[in-house]
Amino acid sequence: MCPSRVIVRHNGGVNDIRRAADDESSQGVRATGKFRIYLGSAAGVGKTCAMLDEGWRRHNRGADVVVGFVETHGRPHTAELIRDLEVLRRKTVEYRGTEFEELDLAAVLERRPELVLIDELAHTNVPGSGPHDKRWEDVVDILGAGIAVVSTVNIQHLESLADAVEEITGVTIRERVPDWVVRRADQVELIDSSADQLRRRMLHGNIYPAEKVPHALSGFFKTENLVALRELALRFVADETEEELLGYLADAHRGVFWDTGERIMVAVTGAPGSDGVVRRAARLAQRSKGDLLVVTVKGEEHHGPQAVAALEAIRKLVEDVGAEWFELAGDDPARTVFEFAEQHHVTQIVVGATRRSRLQEWRTGSVMRKIMRFTAASGIDLHIIARRGRIGSSDPGSSADEG
Repeated sequence: MCPSRVIVRHNGGVNDIRRAADDESSQGVRATGKFRIYLGSAAGVGKTCAMLDEGWRRHNRGADVVVGFVETHGRPHTAELIRDLEVLRRKTVEYRGTEFEELDLAAVLERRPELVLIDELAHTNVPGSGPHDKRWEDVVDILGAGIAVVSTVNIQHLESLADAVEEITGVTIRERVPDWVVRRADQVELIDSSADQLRRRMLHGNIYPAEKVPHALSGFFKTENLVALRELALRFVADETEEELLGYLADAHRGVFWDTGERIMVAVTGAPGSDGVVRRAARLAQRSKGDLLVVTVKGEEHHGPQAVAALEAIRKLVEDVGAEWFELAGDDPARTVFEFAEQHHVTQIVVGATRRSRLQEWRTGSVMRKIMRFTAASGIDLHIIARRGRIGSSDPGSSADEG
């Protein structure tokens, strides 16, 4: 079955909104964007069906549409929806004694259609199948070549939400897509389905093979998990829709102040759990429509290969969630962080909870307590976040491990 309900978010920006409004008098319809994503809360909501229907609709209107990669998972109804669309060859790769089929990036670029349908944006490519490790990187190359793309992704694969999904479901999310890739899309559509409906589809064999159904229903597809994932997906699309509306209002009503100026700063080190603190801050920034700045105060504890690798992992994560990265220098970490916050008009500071003992704090002083005093006097809000991430293997126990 295809989706029973679709919620649409257009991310074309202020100009597209204005054009749509201007076209109302002539009953004009806004043009479809160059990059479109069908977003779902879980497998089986109908993303691939929606993508194939969209490709067929554009094909019937004269567009040059090809199927770059569609994963039917053996579902006859999904395969039928390909109809007579041109299907590009796949690249066959042997890996560890098994043959796999992958998207053939070279074939797409050589064919140069107007539009290519590419399923499962978060997919990890088999080693040796092409120039990139991730399918989303292939999509970025295709878009760069001037070819429009329609793709699909589930909410758990967004980098800023993956750790929250792991906590909800108890399932490790290994395949992840940087937030900026999804936000780059001209259009995002949420393919919505209730938890009960998804579980019925599972029981009827419309999602997984019969032998996998009992384990799925008692694991990832538990009702409470599906309800939580649906809530995450609804919030993500609602947040993006509100951001576009506020941008339009700010442009259409010049001279009128719209209070959307939150600036959130998160101070991190390479301590264990810093990745979780960054993701939590990214969600705060997204929901408040604010900028996110991530800072670290470099000191002696940042030297050495392990410390350098930990900070580099955080820096990469910061890039993936669409934040700005700053490396600061200063003898007093708390004062350095606070002065940066003042200079950049930060409204909220996020730090990771300390794991240092009272004895350690007594010997070297507490960075956390100093930051609390500074923010209390300035009016900047302070959030202290529990550390639950994976970066680092041991707590350095230094004064820098407090933010």
